[in-house]
Amino acid sequence: MRHPARLSLAALTVAGLLLSGCSGDANGSGEAQPASQQTQDGGVFASTWPLTGLNAKGDQQTAQDHPILVAKIDNSGSAQQSGLSDADLVVEELVEGGTTRLAAFFYSTMPDEVGPVRSMRASDIGIVPEGARIVTSGAAPVTIKRVKDAGITFYGEGAKGFYRSSSQAAPYNLFSRLSELADSIKVKTTRPDDYLEWGTAQDLPQGVPATTVYADFGSHTSQWNFDKSSGRWNSPTSNARQGDEFPAETVLALKVRVGDAGYKDPAGSFVPETKFEGKGEALLFHDGRMVRGTWSKDGLKGPIKLTTKSGKLTVPAGRVFIELVPAKEGGVRWEK
Repeated sequence: MRHPARLSLAALTVAGLLLSGCSGDANGSGEAQPASQQTQDGGVFASTWPLTGLNAKGDQQTAQDHPILVAKIDNSGSAQQSGLSDADLVVEELVEGGTTRLAAFFYSTMPDEVGPVRSMRASDIGIVPEGARIVTSGAAPVTIKRVKDAGITFYGEGAKGFYRSSSQAAPYNLFSRLSELADSIKVKTTRPDDYLEWGTAQDLPQGVPATTVYADFGSHTSQWNFDKSSGRWNSPTSNARQGDEFPAETVLALKVRVGDAGYKDPAGSFVPETKFEGKGEALLFHDGRMVRGTWSKDGLKGPIKLTTKSGKLTVPAGRVFIELVPAKEGGVRWEK
């Protein structure tokens, strides 16, 4: 059973206040805000989800009673990924040997099964937003120290909801019942900041035709094909279980600098670290077209900003798959 968005304590409290005759808004207009919009202290919640920019439906509340959970998911051919269809946003990042791993973001919906859960990397420090938590199988000691020093909380095997599946061999058999984990987190939360600056398709520059995209990481290339009938990008290289694929409406390729994380994996390969700060080239693919721009990020914890020569570039609200492609070792190409 999947758990959809849950009303926050603030929303429930405000609903009771409104029914008892309370009114007023943050602007002092004297007009009461809908219960799904107003906070307990009189402020107003944004009406959209922070990881997609999409409007909440019905009585859903965009400020959840749990933080964003970012699950590190195996992306090898041995993985049978589950839970991606419920993710709000996904980031693909480089790991050792020119292969990749996924960071799947969950907030509006917490599914019952996500995995296979694998280890985190120092690259995640620049990917995980403020207040979010990592769901991981663990990490090298040097990585654990750096993640802790960055003030990021993470959950590993033994935490609520983790289990080993008998249907897959180790190390591809660790999964998380993310709904259980979310229910076990007892912290006060507020609506997270938007991960990207959201807009509409009408806000985009015209760009150029692009219906097939290739994101090359070295030993691995992710392919995306645009399906005009659904308006989504489908990936023939996906390792998700059939019917559980991520429903990408935008593919955002960001060319990033890659350095050495400072240690080697058990096979003796150096572990790369994505330096997700500074600036670089951005390629936004939406509705069968490509718009070229620049991304910038002030420090590892800074927000992602996109611009073109004409000014700010916003991302059409919806599910976004971000490809953090090595600027030197990798590349991005597309076909009409």
